[in-house]
Amino acid sequence: MERVSAPPRLGRVAIGSWRWPAFDAGSLAAALPAFLVLLPLIGLALAWLRLDGEIWSHLWSTLLPEMLLNTALLMFGVGATTLALGTALAWLVTTYAFPGSRSLEWLLVLPIAIPGYILGYVSMSLFDYAGPFQTQLRAWFGPDLELPEFRSLPGAIFVLSLTLYPYVYLLARAAFREQSAAQRDAARAAGLSGRAIFWRVALPLARPSLAAGVALALMETLTDFAVVRYFNTVTLSEGVVRLWIIQMDRDAAIQLASLLMLIALGVVLAERRLRRRARFYQLGNQSRPIAPVRLRGWRAIAALAGPLLLLLVAFGLPLVQLTQWAIAEVKHAEPGTLDAVFGQYLFNTLALSLGAALLVVAVALAMAYVVRPHGTQVEAKAGTRFLARLATLGYAMPGAVVALGVLLLLAPLNEAVLGWTGGAVLLSASVFGLMYAYLVRFLAIGFSSVEASLEKVTPNMEMAARSLGAGAPRLLAHVHLPLMRTGILAALLLVFVDTLKELPVTMFLRPFGMETLSVWTYMLASESAWQAAAVPALTIVLASVGPALLLIRLSRASAQTDWETRL
Repeated sequence: MERVSAPPRLGRVAIGSWRWPAFDAGSLAAALPAFLVLLPLIGLALAWLRLDGEIWSHLWSTLLPEMLLNTALLMFGVGATTLALGTALAWLVTTYAFPGSRSLEWLLVLPIAIPGYILGYVSMSLFDYAGPFQTQLRAWFGPDLELPEFRSLPGAIFVLSLTLYPYVYLLARAAFREQSAAQRDAARAAGLSGRAIFWRVALPLARPSLAAGVALALMETLTDFAVVRYFNTVTLSEGVVRLWIIQMDRDAAIQLASLLMLIALGVVLAERRLRRRARFYQLGNQSRPIAPVRLRGWRAIAALAGPLLLLLVAFGLPLVQLTQWAIAEVKHAEPGTLDAVFGQYLFNTLALSLGAALLVVAVALAMAYVVRPHGTQVEAKAGTRFLARLATLGYAMPGAVVALGVLLLLAPLNEAVLGWTGGAVLLSASVFGLMYAYLVRFLAIGFSSVEASLEKVTPNMEMAARSLGAGAPRLLAHVHLPLMRTGILAALLLVFVDTLKELPVTMFLRPFGMETLSVWTYMLASESAWQAAAVPALTIVLASVGPALLLIRLSRASAQTDWETRL
């Protein structure tokens, strides 16, 4: 193992002491989606040019200090917990072999199928003071037994960590699997113990992947406003939603959203810097793979029991509870009422999710072709890749920030269109606004999967097809698409499910009277109608299980870069 500096990048021009990416005609084509994605974020960033001292003074004198402190503590708690859980579990399934380890490897991904706003209210029903867990403990140890309040900041950290640790687990597992046995053999020959090899060899090599996984978990934490509201904790994201929807204070919500955007951008830049400072070269696929250590006896039992207990709390018990509630709700609902409401909300959700998936993948496919090297190029121009990277920045922004940015951008356009059409067309609270926000939010997912699949098409394949007289349409239909179908289907599926689960964007931008399963679940759960919320919640969970299992395939070493580019 040797730490080396990154090679210099090509395709840049120097201006004074600065080096800027060189742009070409392909860069101009990549600039359009980048421009569309950045416009809402730029609008929010410009809010800092018109700071309202009175608004900030009022926020500071009321809840802003508490929001900042809770947000910082929440991010620290979730980041530390997901890092510990994801790394430990990935090390366990890649380094050791024990009965059930192969099944456990993919089962550990399942908690990602339960969104935080669903796991939050189900966990409250199970672990709150009146829940079965504390009730049973009081039956065993007496009625005077008192546990810490579950509806609190630690409770929110507990719930979000359970649903977000798979981000770290997937990337850490891929990083550990691609490491070479020769590196660890050399460390053992130098006298290092198994524990020292983990801390001094395996962990430094996996550090870039761990940083990417934790950053993804922190982005989702910044996005959340439902879990923290369930747990009586005010954060910046929850404050944006409260100011906009409940208090109807548009200016204060925009100012607060701009602060939240800066924090999210800071997390992304910190993660990028950490990965650049911890760049190691590994031997790759040609090296001898690591042979797992066989565990027996009580060690094998402990290695299996710990993760299974985690899965029971994070996935098994919530799924059983949701199923029981859903069955009871269906039995007690008036005939025809639930079917009509559920059918309409399900149709809305599926239509929006399918439309978003098709739009995102179409734009991602066009971007991937622009970024792809052409002719005698060995790699894409730096300027083109730089713009493509900017176009994926929306995924790093909280959903509430993206939604407010789109609203802020479409507001003046909306007034103009209403004037031109005599009030017949509305842009902001419409399907158009929703689709635009989904594109900003999820383009990174579609682009990373499509670009990775397009890289499988070698220049030799294209040259052979062209030598046989294939033009661009036939080349696309008979060469590119067949080889890219797995990546395209994966992108469609991932964007579909992320849209299915998306809450803040849909809640802010949905047309009046248009409800989805995610909004329906949140509204019922926020009113403590837990049994009624189980039907849409269970539908979301079951629809997410398949893609959650697909993630274990995308997390292999060949797909590690795909996941990291989501940031």
